[in-house]
Amino acid sequence: MTPRVISFGWYTVPMEPLASKIRPKNLKEFIGQEHLVGKDKPLRVAIETKHLFSFILWGPPGVGKTTLARIYARALNAEYYELSAVSAGKDDIKKILNTGNLLGPRILFLDEIHRFNKSQQDFLLPYVESGKLTLIGATTENPSFEVIPALLSRCRVFVLEEFSEKDMRTIIKRTGAVLAQDARDWLITMTLGDARQAIAMIENTLGLYKKITIETLKQTLQSKFLRYDKKGSEHYDTISAFIKSMRASQPDAALYYMARMLESGEDPKFIARRMVVFASEDIGMAQPTALVVANAVFEACRTMGMPECGINLAHGVTYLSRAPKDRSSYDAYVLAREDARTFGNLPIPLSIRNATTKLLKEIDYGKGYEKYTEKSLLPEKFKNKTYFPQQKKKKE
Repeated sequence: MTPRVISFGWYTVPMEPLASKIRPKNLKEFIGQEHLVGKDKPLRVAIETKHLFSFILWGPPGVGKTTLARIYARALNAEYYELSAVSAGKDDIKKILNTGNLLGPRILFLDEIHRFNKSQQDFLLPYVESGKLTLIGATTENPSFEVIPALLSRCRVFVLEEFSEKDMRTIIKRTGAVLAQDARDWLITMTLGDARQAIAMIENTLGLYKKITIETLKQTLQSKFLRYDKKGSEHYDTISAFIKSMRASQPDAALYYMARMLESGEDPKFIARRMVVFASEDIGMAQPTALVVANAVFEACRTMGMPECGINLAHGVTYLSRAPKDRSSYDAYVLAREDARTFGNLPIPLSIRNATTKLLKEIDYGKGYEKYTEKSLLPEKFKNKTYFPQQKKKKE
């Protein structure tokens, strides 16, 4: 049964894209995500039993998050609303609450839920908690970091995976387009499991060149008609150039790549998170305040959003680019991690074990402990090992 669709973000699309035309309407038509919609899997069971609950779909772009939300709403015959957190706000949620049947199930699909700030998520919480709204959130970002704990605790999280090559072949076949095998294989490689991107490539290539070959696909990829792919090679190439420019202490190049990502629609929090990592990985002990600055930039991005937080990002990027570099802390961690993984839980010296009971004290837990000892506190196997280069103390 078709759900009563009230709104799709309060706008209408003048011409239906190919991806929308061939979108699956039920689980029989749906491709992939067998760990969620296969026999006896959680989303299939929820759809078949018409179980109403809030959940979050976490996965890369173009893997069926919106489609699954619509299939779920259709199965429950619910009033169904779609909003994008990029452009929506509290007023849009209020409008939904004052629309339609107040007694029946009401599902809100909130795309890019990670773009809702804390205040907006706090506003949404009581309506989800009371059942006035059943929330389906969609995100490409880890909800553990992007969704407030109170809201996250009221939602089940389902992780979606990139479509396999087999899935992509089936999806491309469904478009009805004629592709030679080499063009199809090239398209699958370039779109990295993103069905929406592959369908858009096919649609745009046919619109521009009337014929699909590797060459026309490449021409389309370079044209303005295709959006920046946040999961494809352009995404990874640009963030790589951004990090390497800061590492080389070239603020001009770093600012350019940062601006390029922002202008292409990249989430500023993604850029800020990379800066937080960079502050410890590449600058580290050479200028410890770099981590403070990077965290402040991330917080500004989280609370303010674009376009204002672009100024904070620029401030942080120039600071990190000009800061001295020292990877010794990161390198030391990598070495210690390798030993931990290789040798497991080696015995901790008795002197630094926690003597919380009389029995533990009797078997020498904590015995001989010295607060400021220079004797190695590593397990016996590593007692002479050094991960982080120590500066020798000056003799007084």
